[in-house]
Amino acid sequence: KKKQIASPSSFPCPPGNIIGSGIFVSPKGVMENASSVGLALIVWIVTGVITAIGALCYAELGVTIPKSGGDYAYVKDIFGGLAGFLRLWIAVLVIYPTNQAVIALTFSNYVLQPLFPTCFPPENGLRLLAGVCLLLLTWVNCYSVRWATRVQDMFTAGKLLALALIIIMGIVQICKGEYYWLEPANAFEPFQEYDVGLIALAFLQGSFAYGGWNFLNYVTEELVDPYVNLPRAIFISIPLVTFVYVFANIAYVTAMSPQELLASNAVAVTFGEKLLGVMSWIMPISVALSTFGGVNGSLFTSSRLFFAGAREGHLPRLLAMIHVKRCTPIPALLFTCISTLLMLCTSDMYTLINYVGFINYLFYGVTVAGQIVLRIRQPDLHRPIKISLVWPVIYLLFWAFLLIFSLYSEPLVCGIGLAIMLTGVPVYFLGVYWDNKPQCFDAFVGKMTYVGQKFCMVVYPAETSSEEGDEMKDVSSPLAKEDGETQKSADC
Repeated sequence: KKKQIASPSSFPCPPGNIIGSGIFVSPKGVMENASSVGLALIVWIVTGVITAIGALCYAELGVTIPKSGGDYAYVKDIFGGLAGFLRLWIAVLVIYPTNQAVIALTFSNYVLQPLFPTCFPPENGLRLLAGVCLLLLTWVNCYSVRWATRVQDMFTAGKLLALALIIIMGIVQICKGEYYWLEPANAFEPFQEYDVGLIALAFLQGSFAYGGWNFLNYVTEELVDPYVNLPRAIFISIPLVTFVYVFANIAYVTAMSPQELLASNAVAVTFGEKLLGVMSWIMPISVALSTFGGVNGSLFTSSRLFFAGAREGHLPRLLAMIHVKRCTPIPALLFTCISTLLMLCTSDMYTLINYVGFINYLFYGVTVAGQIVLRIRQPDLHRPIKISLVWPVIYLLFWAFLLIFSLYSEPLVCGIGLAIMLTGVPVYFLGVYWDNKPQCFDAFVGKMTYVGQKFCMVVYPAETSSEEGDEMKDVSSPLAKEDGETQKSADC
């Protein structure tokens, strides 16, 4: 009877990866920085278009360099190990933890806001509930892959119900003539002076809601017929998501003035209270379910990047190891959970979004620039999908505008992100580039790996086969050498 250990890169893809908590938290940030309803709607539309262009660029790279790991794999292959490591470093330390912290805080906001109808929930309460959410879902993901996928499937219904309600109620409002803030004369009436730096931050806030558009590039090796399915996914999903986001924001302003929207930390709750009456409880519950599933999905998929990095020797092997029986990446999940809890030191979601948005866009641009570099270096390389270079140029022009003016508007937040990224340079040269390390250093790393394996009961996935049956063993690990029997896995 065949037995196998599922590597993190073979976990199934969670549904609804783009539509998540962003549409329930970003509208306030976009409106606040765009300075008018009309410009806020334009930001949502343009962000969708730019996302589609970026996805097309990534589609070409995904089939030209058919490796799982997404932009990490592309940057490493095109610009070398240091650039790839910095992408991985910032993803591990900043991007995944910050994304999960924002989603968890959104969850706690929507749970607690109905309990504090006349004021904002206490910050300590928000952090505590977000922390409980993270700890619970980390335990679920550590315990069972099957449980994690079931949680994701069940809670996907929450976001669909909430968005369907918002859009339908918005259409009803328009039919009743409630579209004052959609009339051109009123839509572009600024409630504060327009500022190009703030507009750049509005795009960062909007881009958070579109996060996940490049997720399929992290699992290119697992896609069936990627030459057909990768562009098909882009052409279907991104226009659909853009439509949903724009109409959800139109619905918001049919029931709320810009001032009311900005005064709310839970926009969908305020919307529901205004239009749903005694049934307004549906909205916070639906959004809470959605964001709870969003935290689960982010935890569930973060191990893919860890696995790709460890496979290339850019991360400790321990972070790519999985439980001998449950087939779950426990070390990666624990590391992500702890780093996310540290991000909860602040409950200001919009600062966190600017923080992660700047770093994300920095590497999106580097990756798209790599597409142009690869065209110049290897013009005859086989490219099953080949797009016009006009598209990456347009993306890079927008990218330059966004980064320059974001840095101008939020120098401290963006500067901290850059500083954390640069700390990866000495780590790369000491931990990856330096081959002839002292024996005591290698012994220390081996001992720490051994302790981590014993504590988490994990092994690095490696396959060997026999005539009688297949078993998965990692003969190179200290734990395997000590006790080969513990490496037999249950069916996954």
